[in-house]
Amino acid sequence: MFRRLAALLVIVAGSGLVGGAGSLAAGRTTDAVAPIVGRWDITLTAPNGRFPSWLEVTPSGNGYLVGSFVGIVGSARPISRVAFADNVLRFAIPPQWESGTGDLTVEGRLQGDTLVGTMTFPDGSHMDWTAKRAPSLQRSGMPKWGPWRTLFNGRDLTGWHATGVNQWRVANGVLQNPQSGANIVSDSTFGDYQLHIEFRFPKGSNSGVYQRGRYEVQIVDSVTADTPDDLLGSVYGFLPPSGVMAKGPNEWQSFDVTLVGRMITVVVNGKTVICDREIPGITGGALDSDEGAPGPLLLQGDHGPIEYRNIRVRRAIAGTRSAH
Repeated sequence: MFRRLAALLVIVAGSGLVGGAGSLAAGRTTDAVAPIVGRWDITLTAPNGRFPSWLEVTPSGNGYLVGSFVGIVGSARPISRVAFADNVLRFAIPPQWESGTGDLTVEGRLQGDTLVGTMTFPDGSHMDWTAKRAPSLQRSGMPKWGPWRTLFNGRDLTGWHATGVNQWRVANGVLQNPQSGANIVSDSTFGDYQLHIEFRFPKGSNSGVYQRGRYEVQIVDSVTADTPDDLLGSVYGFLPPSGVMAKGPNEWQSFDVTLVGRMITVVVNGKTVICDREIPGITGGALDSDEGAPGPLLLQGDHGPIEYRNIRVRRAIAGTRSAH
C-alpha cells in the first residue's frame, strides 16, 4: 500500500497523556513480566471518525521491551524501545508517511486489560486512543469448505459499496477503477474463507485486496516496489512473497487466498508465494482493528487505476473447525 495519505492524517483530537521523547531514556520495565507484552488492537478517536492502529510489545534481553507498530496508514515499523513503569507505556518512533517532521509519540495507561492514552503525530496533532488485546484467532484443524459464491455479477455494483464518492464502474464484465478515488467494499462479511480474484493494472499502478477489510494482499507493478514486503502477493509490511510471480502490467493475473484465523496462504498466478503463515496484525489502511469479527473484502481504489473480474469466495462450513 503506497502513500498519498497525508490528508487522512490531518486529523486533530483532544490532548491527553503525552510525554516527551526524553521520558523514554530509561526504557526498562520495572515489572519482571510486563503485563503489556503481547498484541493490541488500537482504535483512535477523532472528530470525523474512528481509525484503526496496532501494536505489539515483546521482551528483549534483560528487562527491556521492544515492539512493532502499525499506524492509520503505512507499514509495520519497529519500536527500538518501549518504556513501561507504573502501568504507563511510552514510546516514540520517526515519522513514516505522516506529515510533519517530529516523532510519533505514544503514551497509554494500562487499565485492567485495556490501554487508554493519547498519540501525538509528527505534525503536533493529537488523537486519543484505546486498545484491547488482539485475539489469537487460533483454529484446530482445517475447515471443510462450502460452495463457491460469486461476489461480482459482471453487470453492476450490486453487493458492493464505495467508501466515498464512487468512481468505480462496470464494463464488459469487468469491475473498473479508472482513476484514484474511493475504495470499494463488499456488503458481505467473512470469517474463514477461500478467495479467487483476477486483476489487471497499467504500468506503475498500485492496489490491494484487504482480507476481512484488515489485511492487505498487495497488488503493485513490482518493478517499482521498495522492499520485499511491498511486492505483489505480499501481506503488506508483514509477509514477503517467496518470489516474484508477476506477469507485468496490462495482463490479467490472479490471487487465490486461503484465510483461516490468522493463517494465510497466497497463490499468485498459480504459484504459492505465502504458505500457511501467521499475519501478526492489521495492515495500514484497514477498515477497523476488530480482528475477532468477520469482515468484508476491500478493493483499494485510492492508489491508481485497477480492474477486477471473476471474484468468488467459499466460506468455511460452520461446525467443521473450532477456535480458541
